[in-house]
Amino acid sequence: MPALLNPAHAEFWVAAGLVIFLAIVVFGAKAPKKVAAALDAQSAAIQANLDEAARIREEAQALLETLKAERAEAERHAKEMLAQAQAQVERLEADAKAKLAESLARRQAVAERKIATAEMQAAAEVKAVAAEMAAQAAETMLAQRLAGAKADPLVDAAISQIASKLQ
Repeated sequence: MPALLNPAHAEFWVAAGLVIFLAIVVFGAKAPKKVAAALDAQSAAIQANLDEAARIREEAQALLETLKAERAEAERHAKEMLAQAQAQVERLEADAKAKLAESLARRQAVAERKIATAEMQAAAEVKAVAAEMAAQAAETMLAQRLAGAKADPLVDAAISQIASKLQ
């Protein structure tokens, strides 16, 4: 019997191992396909996740750019509003100053007119009092003269001359 078929020889066991190995390879050839298919499926899932992550990142980047633009627009708008408010404050301040100056000038004119009127009234009152006092003084002087002399010699002489001058 050949040595390859005799179990007592090492060639038999080498051949048996080779046959078993080939059987495993032939029957096990389906296993690598299953392993490869499982790895391919897992690779496809990972690639889908990576694609989804890239898409989400692009969306986030676009959203970030939009938000930055909106923020810049909001800041510009706020600056414009602040500038408008400042200009309005300045206009209101100028109007208030002008109105205050006008009001003060009007009040000063009214006060000056009142003072002038009061001065004129005071002067008129002083003149009236002075005229009254002069009239009283003249009256007392005339009364004293008339009481001292019953007839004034000059008046008597003047009366006597009137008749001659009239003719």
